Amino acid sequence: MVLLFLIAARFITSPAPNGIGQDSSTCFNVISATATEPKPADDHLNHTIRYREQQHFMATKPTIYKLGVTISDLNRDYYQTHQLTIALHPSETHARMIARIMAFCLNAEEHLTFSRGLSDNDEPDIWSHSLDGQTELWIDVGEPSVDRVKKSTRLAKSVRVYSFNSKSDVWWQKSASDFSQLKATYYRFSWPQIQALTALIERTMTLSVTISEESAFIAGDAGEFELSWTTLSP
Repeated sequence: MVLLFLIAARFITSPAPNGIGQDSSTCFNVISATATEPKPADDHLNHTIRYREQQHFMATKPTIYKLGVTISDLNRDYYQTHQLTIALHPSETHARMIARIMAFCLNAEEHLTFSRGLSDNDEPDIWSHSLDGQTELWIDVGEPSVDRVKKSTRLAKSVRVYSFNSKSDVWWQKSASDFSQLKATYYRFSWPQIQALTALIERTMTLSVTISEESAFIAGDAGEFELSWTTLSP
């Protein structure tokens, strides 16, 4: 509600005591208005909460990539084209996403899928399930802890880890003896080659991957690249 107060006063003076002067008039007008009453504090708080929730949602929304990849795996006699949807988590780098794509290619089969990855710490990056829902293959990309690998070996029949970044050497040297006690297989991608492969990343990608022994030849619109890896052992 807007309250409006108008105060108008007109004062007429009498002749000065000394008789000199004349009637004069002094007009004094004051107009005062109050502003609209502020919204209640709880309305302001609710608006702030909704705004922050919206910003949080926008900040954490993954970026979706579409990938068509033709795989020729000479090691496994596997030849197939896959149409994949890949969600890049806000905290994930392009290098890690490329490592995930390559790990998928090296293990590609009908039931292999990307999981929710970084959006759910209880899931691997890639996995496959049997028709009765049992986890057949669990694939982690990066440098997981010994406890995480131990847990995954209890949940899946086969566990594979693909390390890829500059911390890989330190990670492996620190816990190699502990990792060797677990029923899992460990690989290390070439970090400089993984970095080079990020040049292939587009929102919609088409790749051709040829795999032979411990290397892969990858071709895309941005060029041709090679990726090699080693099998880690204590």
